[in-house]
Amino acid sequence: MAEKRISVALFSILVIFSGISLFVGVINLNLVSLLRDDFEQLEILLISRLPRLLAILCTGMGMSVAGLIMQQLCMNKFVSPSTGATISSAQLGILISMLFFRGSTLAGRTVFAFLTAIAGTWTFVFFMQKIKFKDVIMVPLVGIMFGNIISGVTEYLSYKYGMNQALSSWLVGDFSLIIRGRYEIVFLILPLLIIAFVFANHFNIVGMGEDFSKNLGVNYNLILFAGLSIAALITASVVVTVGSVPYLGLIVPNIISMFRGDKMRGSLLDTALFGAVFILICDILGRIVNYPYEIPINLTVGILGSLIFIGLLFRRLNPKAHKLRRSPGRIDCKRPISQTKGGKQPQ
Repeated sequence: MAEKRISVALFSILVIFSGISLFVGVINLNLVSLLRDDFEQLEILLISRLPRLLAILCTGMGMSVAGLIMQQLCMNKFVSPSTGATISSAQLGILISMLFFRGSTLAGRTVFAFLTAIAGTWTFVFFMQKIKFKDVIMVPLVGIMFGNIISGVTEYLSYKYGMNQALSSWLVGDFSLIIRGRYEIVFLILPLLIIAFVFANHFNIVGMGEDFSKNLGVNYNLILFAGLSIAALITASVVVTVGSVPYLGLIVPNIISMFRGDKMRGSLLDTALFGAVFILICDILGRIVNYPYEIPINLTVGILGSLIFIGLLFRRLNPKAHKLRRSPGRIDCKRPISQTKGGKQPQ
């Protein structure tokens, strides 16, 4: 019953802030004028404000669920598209498509972004599986360093071939350029969210380790590849449409797991709703803090996200602060290290 109340509360907050978002901007929209079929007001609503809102909701839900999937499959609470080199790999794919296929469409750039995102994510997971980290903090640190290497290569190529100006829009997350006809790629996220919900139990099983998965008859490599592919495609769709949005896939699943536990099917809906609420609030703040100018979404999310991330680090390093209570529907991840594959402690 308490779980349903959380979901209802998040949905209610999302509806309220969605309505606020439609009427926040440089040009004032008037509800009375909209009801009277004012052509100019309707045009602003349908061409700019509504597409922007839909892009925000899809981005928030998609990146949060992508982070949840990666954390579950990698057995680490600090893994996400931003700390697992997925975002930086997608940006490299966009640059490659611009260099070698200058006439490529938005869909074509999405394909390149997806291919490089899944390649970068798989490389990171390969490192993580081969190198036995005893400290859970080392995994995201390695991912951040690997992502910085890829970002360095991307920036070098962009400066060498004079593409830094064209690439800048994908390096900075920004919803101000979202208009009708330039955001529809993010709708790919919706069927991916449905697939993630269908295979949520399989992701839970794979997150317990390869031996555990085989004992239950689950194809470990297939589900791992499918989950990482879903996360990579979601990230590629967001990066191509909006740009880089850091920390969202990191902090949202961690906050929800404090209330809903680590059972993925039970927390997936709340993770998507809270991710949409969080990025929607950040976007509204970015529009009103320096009105009539607008702060990019990666800046507001980055500031709030970094503060929350530091808090999560302190909480994680304090053994008394993150003890999980055993309860029905909650997976107890505090198993001895000796019982897990490769000596890694699932998070």
